[in-house]
This record gives sequence, structure tokens and C-alpha cells, in this order.
Amino acid sequence: MYFPGSLRAGLVAGFLALAAPPIILASPAYDPLAVPAGFKPRTVDLVVHDAVRGRDIPILVYLPPEAAPAPIVLFSHGLGGSRFGSSYLGKHWSARGYVAVFVQHPGSDASVWQDKPPGQRMQALRQAASLQNFLLRVKDIPAVLDQLERWNRSPGNRFPEDVLAGRLDLTRVGMSGHSFGAVTTQALSGQTIAGGRAPFTDPRIKAAVIMSPSSPRRGTPQEAFGQVKIPWLLMTGTKDIAPIGDTDVKSRLAVFAALPPGHKYELVLNQAEHSAFTDRPLPGDSEARNPNHHRAILAISTAFWDACLKHDPAAQAWLDGAGPRSVLEKEDRWQKK
Repeated sequence: MYFPGSLRAGLVAGFLALAAPPIILASPAYDPLAVPAGFKPRTVDLVVHDAVRGRDIPILVYLPPEAAPAPIVLFSHGLGGSRFGSSYLGKHWSARGYVAVFVQHPGSDASVWQDKPPGQRMQALRQAASLQNFLLRVKDIPAVLDQLERWNRSPGNRFPEDVLAGRLDLTRVGMSGHSFGAVTTQALSGQTIAGGRAPFTDPRIKAAVIMSPSSPRRGTPQEAFGQVKIPWLLMTGTKDIAPIGDTDVKSRLAVFAALPPGHKYELVLNQAEHSAFTDRPLPGDSEARNPNHHRAILAISTAFWDACLKHDPAAQAWLDGAGPRSVLEKEDRWQKK
């Protein structure tokens, strides 16, 4: 059968296209440390008023580059801290597309020690590490989430908080915290108490990053953490001992051992002290700060958020594969279950 030249050429080209293997364009490798060039997050300093308790809760909000509704990541500071601490986390998480909300807890924040003479500061901090302040903290977070929901629905543009209108995806909320903030996060994301009850758990929280976790003073770690249902990422160090309290490294490591399997992760940074997760050293530090610790914290926490809140399969593959080891040093420990 005869075909004109142009048609014959087309048929040959079509046959070759069918016979040749398809060309697959590789997607860029997942990198949890990549951020938009030159991005500087807009921050909004706000106060949440809890009318039920007559309590004002300051928050600092880091906004992502996009105006579309974004997942929310809450952060609860340690004893004596403030909403301005651990800013390296807020800056990076917001650059990665999260609304990062840093909560300040009156009564266990920087106001406890700032106006005290140096010799009285440690005693003031010890007194602030109380059951009363724990109960205030675990009620602060639901109050903040309730207010974020109201601000998200606000149609106005007259007040500073109106910048949040329509920018919050409250179906995708993560929580994180360090030290006393870790205790707060544990309670709000699945820790149980006597009788298997979880009275403080907020179902709006879908995943948690817990820096310097601790086992309960009463009962066993298995009783406290054996029923955690949502993804948890624990971070600690081989020298993670707080200057206040008697939580030792053994207590911190017991938390992961007690967790049920299913999207549970633990990072143990070699030679990392309690301050490794903060912006600056703490009194009593004996080790020089390792700059790779913050790099590892940012990379692994971001991949965890991306996997659990954005349901990004590339992030999940990075987290479950060789990704974490690519940002860790030889003596750092990483495990999952």
C-alpha cells in the first residue's frame, strides 16, 4: 500500500513513539529546608481574651507567603519563656506554608522572673512550675483555637486580627511545645491520666511535635501514652536535663517506648542539652551549641508537618526513608514505629 511521504513520515513517527519507553520528567527532590528566596514572614502580635476565665493570652502569629487558607501550627513555650522565643521555628514553618501561632502563658512566662533580682529568679521559676499553671496552660490552647475560628470568619478589615480572616484552615491543626510546653502539648494531644481518661485532649489537634518530652510523675509511661492515636514526633538530646525539675533523659526516652505504633517518631540529638531547642543557651549549659541541631530540628519537624497536615506523599517518603539521616550527624539517633 502506498502512502504519501508526509503521511508515511507521520505513521513512522507515531509507531516509534508507541514503541519507545515514555519519558518521565523527574519532580524536584523533596527538601524540607527549602524556602522562598528572600521571604520574611509578616508577624501579628495579638491578644486572645478568654471571657470565661477573665484571662488575656498574648499570641504572636507568623503568616505564610500565600493568602489562601493554610494549616495552623501552635507552639507552647517552656517555663519562663514567651511568644517571642524559638522564633527560628516560626520563621521557617511560616515560610513553608503554615500559620505559626506562638502562645504565651501568663503565670509561667517571662514575667515570672524578669523583674526579680538575679538571686531570686530560680525560686520564682520553681514556684511557677505548678499544677495550677499547668491547668491554665491546657485551657489556654482551646481558648486560642476558639478565637482563631472567630477571627477566621471575620469579614472586617479594621483591626489587626482581621488579617487572619479567611487565611486559616482549622481542619489541619498541629501543636508543638518545648519543656513545660511539651507537657502542655502531650496533655492536649492524647496523654491519658488515671482510669484511661484524656480530659485535656483537643480533637482539633491532628499531629504533635514534642520537644523535651517527659513521663508522668504518677503512673507509668504505658498508662499515660499507650493510647495516643495521632502522629507524634518526639525530640530530645543525650544531655536534655532541665535546670528546674527532676526530669532526666531516661524519663524523656520512656515516652517513645510507651507509644503505640503508627506514625510515631523519635529524634535524639547527640550532646544536645535542654536549650538545643531554643534560640539561646540557658544557665548551666556545659556544651557549645551545635548549629546542625537547629538544621535537623527544622528539617524533620517540617517533613512531619508536611506529611501529617498537608498529606504530602513526598514528605512521608522522606520521613520514612533516608531523609532524616541526610540531615543528622553520625551519633544522632532516629527511630520510628
